[in-house]
Amino acid sequence: MRTKTRFPALSAALLGVVTAGAFVLSTGGASGHGYTDLPVSRQKLCANGTVTDCGDIQYEPQSVEGPKGFPAAGPADGQICNGGLSRFAQLSSPATPSGGAWPTTQVTGGQTYTFRWQFTAMHATTDFKYYVTKQGWDQNHALSRSDLDTTPFLTVPYNGQRPPATLSHSGTLPTGLSGHHVILAVWTIADTGNAFYACSDVTF
Repeated sequence: MRTKTRFPALSAALLGVVTAGAFVLSTGGASGHGYTDLPVSRQKLCANGTVTDCGDIQYEPQSVEGPKGFPAAGPADGQICNGGLSRFAQLSSPATPSGGAWPTTQVTGGQTYTFRWQFTAMHATTDFKYYVTKQGWDQNHALSRSDLDTTPFLTVPYNGQRPPATLSHSGTLPTGLSGHHVILAVWTIADTGNAFYACSDVTF
């Protein structure tokens, strides 16, 4: 009788451990990190339900992690907005999953803008860099390096520090741009080979 009562208890304990482990993995606890919400990024638009049918990214907007070293390295052209991760491919499409245009944030060239990141894991950080598309860029295909001014218009060094859960910093937006553009934010991690990518659609 002791054997019969011990094994179910042991099985229940093991099941609890397995379930807890699965929960951590399913909620992104092992891979969750950060995204931009000012200007609102494509992954945040999917997560907050503004854009629907986005697939996995709606549950983990913080997980667009790819190789660092952009623009010399990093995700391949056509996969920049999804960090090279095929399961987030919707982020690199020039249109939303429903076929409409990505919603944009109104900005003004030459003015100061406050960018904001939300973090679920605070990694040691090299820097934050921001790039924007060139005037006349091709909006009808997935973003490539040739669409971007590959010199960042804003670089925020972070010297290996760990950011707080929410981090804001300000910079001057480029001049000479009008209409729809994409701002690419890149958060480079100091102690891994990766960076995080966030594309935000804006209207100058």
